[in-house]
Amino acid sequence: MLPYNEKIDEKQLNSLALAYMGDAVFEKYVRYHLIQNGSVRPNQLHREATKYVSAKAQSKIIHQLIDDKILHDHELAIMRRGRNAKSGTIPKNTDVQTYRYSTAFEALIGYLYLAEDKERLEQLITAAFQIIEERRKEESK
Repeated sequence: MLPYNEKIDEKQLNSLALAYMGDAVFEKYVRYHLIQNGSVRPNQLHREATKYVSAKAQSKIIHQLIDDKILHDHELAIMRRGRNAKSGTIPKNTDVQTYRYSTAFEALIGYLYLAEDKERLEQLITAAFQIIEERRKEESK
């Protein structure tokens, strides 16, 4: 990361700004994960990536993290802030509730990234990958 004089205070940042950052961070991890797993054709990479970064997938991830009681209290608060944020746009390919939970997941990822809590960030991203991959296995049965 480029050196900046001011550290961003992630606690004071708008939830949609956290989600904006989280979207980019999660996408980067997904791309690396797919390349590590041997996916190399660009069209194949894009199709595979959407299975992780779509609003539907991210909504499933955050719901599973909540159901499994993996999130700490302060992470649940960040998730709720992200879920309740008013984006001003209407999603085209999904319903509003799915979109809001997707935003909640992205806000949490953005928060952890900006808080420089790499260990926790990577724990949750690893859990997210497992959730998506387990669901894909179940659906292919």
